Amino acid sequence: MNLIAHVEIPVTDLERAMRFYSAVFDVTFGEVVTIHDNKMAYFPFEAGKDGASGALAQGEVYVPTRDGAIIYLSVADIDDILARAVAQGSEILFPKTPVGENGFVAEIADSEGNRIAVQSLR
Repeated sequence: MNLIAHVEIPVTDLERAMRFYSAVFDVTFGEVVTIHDNKMAYFPFEAGKDGASGALAQGEVYVPTRDGAIIYLSVADIDDILARAVAQGSEILFPKTPVGENGFVAEIADSEGNRIAVQSLR
């Protein structure tokens, strides 16, 4: 069993965040749902595959930050993701850096001000 079951990325403007993540990561969000007075837009998820489920979350307790836990998103091409992020107004917070012999990591600021890491492992 994987310890991490679900991740929620705090946002102040759910529609803006959905546009950013759609443009940068080429994901499509389903219907926005309301749970306990919070709005959630879920990332695509397939049960039985590696990784945890996740959502963009807007509500009183969801405060975007660059300080705190860092979420790593798996990508095929970090250079492409960094270029898309910059085109959407993102700032690169940590440049593309090798990890071992077969991978790279980088960090960006999303549209809401969160620190988000991207990794490519081959």
